[in-house]
Amino acid sequence: MSGTVLLLAASPVGKGRLVDAASVLPVLAAVEPSVLSGAPTATVVELADPLEPQAVLTRLRAAAAAPGPLTVFVTGQLQLDRRQRLPHLALARTTPATVRYTALPWHWLREELRLRPDGTTTLVADLRADAESWQQVCERPLDAGPNVALYGRIAPPPVRRRVALPTYMKAVATILRSGHRPPPEQLHEQALARMAGEEGEENGPGLVLAAHRPAAQGAVGGAAPGFGPVPEQPPGPPAAPPAPGGPLPGTAVHRPKQVAASGAEPGAVVARRPVPDDGDTRAPVVAQRSAPGDPGAALVAQRPVPGDPHAAIAACVESGRHGDADALAARWEQAAVRAYGAASEDALHWGEVRADLAMFAGDAARSCRCWLTVAATRLAMGQPADAPAVEAAVDRAHHQWGRLRDPERARELGAVLAELRGRVPGRRRGALDHVRRQLRQLQTQG
Repeated sequence: MSGTVLLLAASPVGKGRLVDAASVLPVLAAVEPSVLSGAPTATVVELADPLEPQAVLTRLRAAAAAPGPLTVFVTGQLQLDRRQRLPHLALARTTPATVRYTALPWHWLREELRLRPDGTTTLVADLRADAESWQQVCERPLDAGPNVALYGRIAPPPVRRRVALPTYMKAVATILRSGHRPPPEQLHEQALARMAGEEGEENGPGLVLAAHRPAAQGAVGGAAPGFGPVPEQPPGPPAAPPAPGGPLPGTAVHRPKQVAASGAEPGAVVARRPVPDDGDTRAPVVAQRSAPGDPGAALVAQRPVPGDPHAAIAACVESGRHGDADALAARWEQAAVRAYGAASEDALHWGEVRADLAMFAGDAARSCRCWLTVAATRLAMGQPADAPAVEAAVDRAHHQWGRLRDPERARELGAVLAELRGRVPGRRRGALDHVRRQLRQLQTQG
C-alpha cells in the first residue's frame, strides 16, 4: 500500500525567528520516499515556510484523508495567541501580535489527524518554543491525539537571541538517509543519541516527546504528566478551499503532486474515541467527557450498535456509502436524545457528526442546516455567543452556505444565517456583511 508523507517546516521571517526550520528540508528531501513513509511507495508533500494557515490546513487535510500510512514531519516554533493562550505553529508572517490570524493552531493539526485509524499515523516534531509557550508546554505538554504516535522534542528559546538549528530533525533525516527506516521508537532514540553531541545544543534536548507519553529531560521546571486539555476549535469562516492540486502560497509539492481535498472545513467532527465497552447491556448511552473548554466535549454514545461507531461511520465514508454513514449516526443521535434530551452534549455531538457527514457527501444545504440547528440550540441553552462551540457551528454553517448553488435554498438558509451572524459575529471581520451582500445579490436573481 502506498503511504503519504507531509514535510512541514515553518518559522517567522525577521527578528521573531527562533529556529531555521527550513534548513532541514534539503536533508529530508534527499531521503527516498519509501524510507520516509515506511511503505513501498509514497506521495511526499513539502511545505517550506508557508504564508497562510489555511493553505497548510488544506495540505494537512489532504494528507490525513489519504489511505495507507501517514508520516508527518513538523519543524518550527511554537507561540501562544494573546487572547486564548493556545499553542500555534508560527508561519512566515507570524508576529507576537498576529499569532491568532497568521499561525497554525496546534489543535487544527490534532483535529485533522483524529480521523486516522489506529496505528497508521506517526508525527515527528522538532519544535522551538518562545518563552511563554515554553512555560505552558512544560505544564501541559502537547499531544497529537490518541490515534497518533508522537515522537520528537520541544526545545526552550535559544540563548542570546540567536537562531537555533533543528538538530533533532536533522538527526532523524541523517539516519533515514542511510536507506533504512528503523521502527519509530528506535529512530527517536537514535536521533536523541546523535544530537546529544551536537555543538550548540544547550540544556539538553528540552521536552522529549515519546509515543503518547511526553517526558521532560533537561526541561526547566519539568513537565506534568499527562496531556493538556483539548483546545478550542479553529476560527473561521474559512475561505473556500482551492481547487484540487491548485497552487498555494509558500508551498511546493513533490514526488508526485498531492491532490488537495476540497470538501471539508477546519475541525471536521466525524470521529471521536469511544469509551471502552463495560459489558453493561442495559444503558443505551455511556458518557465520556472531554476537558473543560473543548467545544466537542460530547458525551459519546456507546450503543445501540456494538463496537466503535465512529470507526464504522468513517469506514462508510471512505467507501462512499454516505447514506449508510448518516443512518448509523442518526441511530446514535436518536439514542442520545432519548437518554439525555435534544439539547444535551450527547445529541449535539451527533448533530455535529451528521453535519460533517453531509459535507463529505457533498450536500452543502443539509450540512449548513445541521450546523445552524446546532448553533441555535447552543445559544438557546444559554451558551455565550463567543463560546468556541457556538462560533465553530456558525462558522461552519457559513462555509457550507457559501457552497450552495441553488438560489432559493441559499436565500432560505441565508436568512437564518444572517440572524445568527448578528448574534455570533465570529473572529473574522466582515462575516455578517458578507452574508448580507450575498443575500442582496440572491434577491436580484429572483
